[in-house]
Amino acid sequence: MPLDLALDLAHALDPVAFVQDRLKFEPDSWQAALLRSRAPWILLNCCRQSGKSTTTAAVALHTAIYNPGLILLVSPSLRQSKELFAKVTGLLKDLEPAEVLEEDNKSSCTLANGARVVSLPGDPDTLRGYSAPKLIIKDEAAFVSDAMQAALDPMLAVSKGRLIEMSSPNGKRGHFYENWQHGVGVERIKIIGRECPRIGADFLDKMRQKLGPMLFAQEFEGEFIDAESSAFSSEMIELALVNDFERFIQ
Repeated sequence: MPLDLALDLAHALDPVAFVQDRLKFEPDSWQAALLRSRAPWILLNCCRQSGKSTTTAAVALHTAIYNPGLILLVSPSLRQSKELFAKVTGLLKDLEPAEVLEEDNKSSCTLANGARVVSLPGDPDTLRGYSAPKLIIKDEAAFVSDAMQAALDPMLAVSKGRLIEMSSPNGKRGHFYENWQHGVGVERIKIIGRECPRIGADFLDKMRQKLGPMLFAQEFEGEFIDAESSAFSSEMIELALVNDFERFIQ
């Protein structure tokens, strides 16, 4: 049975009502904030198993239905991008009532309204031929190359589309770290393990013992940790880079 116009309008205006009514999904408070956000650029620093992939897949689906256009799902590898794509198509198949698909394959799908969702690996060459995306979701953004980011930026400048980057940290390096620290005009959302109701304290204790304090802090507490192989920490290097010394004149 199709939705009545008033309910469909309510879903268009409120993505949380959309996921509650049509997907039977009750979001956490941070997930609801992300779903309702209109920020053009969002960084998600979220721990493992926090629900970030499901939530961004719901954002992609809501965009496809109510703001149709090109949606790109980008990950470091093809396998990872297909995993996120599978989340989107899984939610699409769970919709009540169902949406009509014009095309559906392993890496892209097209809705009857013309919206297209495409999954891509983190290779700048894969972006050639795509233009004017309404939304780009970048999974494991801290592991996507800076060259890929450089290829994405011009597309967004022309289309005025949205960019959502989600990841756990990968050290104090790369565009995800730099943008988290210094990015301008970005909405930042950070969720750590103990803030997620689906992650128990016993599990976190086991992970802390298994991973050790540094990796645990990175994977479950959203901390940007210097690589163990670094001879000097980032803080030591920054302290060394000063220009307040007096010039020596012989």
